[in-house]
Amino acid sequence: MKHRVFIAINLPEGVKKRLKLWQEAHDELPVRWTKEPSLHLTLVFIGYVSSEQVVEICRVARETAQSFEPFEMNFDRIIFGPLGKNPPRMIWLTGEPNKQLSELKTALEDALLNCDSGLSHVEKRSFKPHITLARIQPDRWAQLTNSPAINESFSARFDVNSIEVMESDLKHDGAEYAVMESCELKT
Repeated sequence: MKHRVFIAINLPEGVKKRLKLWQEAHDELPVRWTKEPSLHLTLVFIGYVSSEQVVEICRVARETAQSFEPFEMNFDRIIFGPLGKNPPRMIWLTGEPNKQLSELKTALEDALLNCDSGLSHVEKRSFKPHITLARIQPDRWAQLTNSPAINESFSARFDVNSIEVMESDLKHDGAEYAVMESCELKT
């Protein structure tokens, strides 16, 4: 059986609840909202892998997590993403660049590339921390007479104490995510 797998940082419940309130305040937008339990920051998207590769991915995630101490994440704006796309494709909560986060992502990618994880390449573009709040529905967006401007301050600061190996199940109304393994950072 194939699993659609990625490694992510899940958000604290308080941050998820605040983001859900923001979504509800903007429910007139022609978008498909990310469900509250599914809000996360993707570190490495791996793709479809075998059950044996999942075991290897979990091992790499555990070992890599133990090489990093907990750190703080700071998110500050809600914008359209990716930047420069017109019409926009998503609504993101964006975060400040973070040295520890970038080093963790690079360490995970390097370790996953050097084992039978199913990861065959890494993205070349620079990593911009973001959480996808919504995916824009292009047909409905094109029908708008006035496209809304989304560029709002939204402060969310929290400690990252673990990373999660996640499985994604694609459904008609959006993806559903399940934690396969939670890997604590070094204590």
